[in-house]
Amino acid sequence: MFEARFVFDPLPQPALPVAGLDTLFPVHRIYCVGRNYADHAIEMGHDPSREPPFFFQKNPDSLLTEGRDFPYPTATNDVHFEMELVVALAKGGSDISVEYALDHVYGYAVGLDMTRRDLQGEAKKLGRPWEVGKAFEASAPCSPIVPAAAIGHPVAGAIWLKVNGTERQRGDLDQMIWKVPETISYLSTLFTLQPGDLIFTGTPSGVGAVQRGDEMHGGVDGIGEIQVRVV
Repeated sequence: MFEARFVFDPLPQPALPVAGLDTLFPVHRIYCVGRNYADHAIEMGHDPSREPPFFFQKNPDSLLTEGRDFPYPTATNDVHFEMELVVALAKGGSDISVEYALDHVYGYAVGLDMTRRDLQGEAKKLGRPWEVGKAFEASAPCSPIVPAAAIGHPVAGAIWLKVNGTERQRGDLDQMIWKVPETISYLSTLFTLQPGDLIFTGTPSGVGAVQRGDEMHGGVDGIGEIQVRVV
């Protein structure tokens, strides 16, 4: 019987550690919610009203796990930080109701949506996709995942980021325009969600640029913290 073989060995499965456990969470896709805090929508020049959410993606191998440095990317002079709550799904599906959306959540983490803002801005002006600004290598630093079984499902709590010890971002999860169950439900009407999907849920105001040598330190109260050096 013929046994199919790959042309070359597949790359390793992207994964995140699970806090307190000797297990890994295999990552399938990374979805990101755009402008999900009113104050951030305003600082980016947009109406903060409750318009339908929109999404973009990063690649699973864009993850940067705990303890690794963030390499300043090529083709840019304006790399921005965006501190976010990350939702990790253990179950997938389509047309998931808001009522049952949290049943699909395995746990939560804290992450950074690193952005080549200059390239994103050029893409916006030309009406082109954002991938060159959002989906580059190491553009998704992320902490270990904390299981919901241990902490529940947070609906409020400070989200913050310091750069070189100076606070740059501070908000609260209760300021999200689209809450986590609503986000999961809406996203599931656009894609068939799968176990292993991550959702970066948006950032509060205060986003800004970093330079080589900067230290980023942020977190979400009750979930965890992340510390990343720019090199």
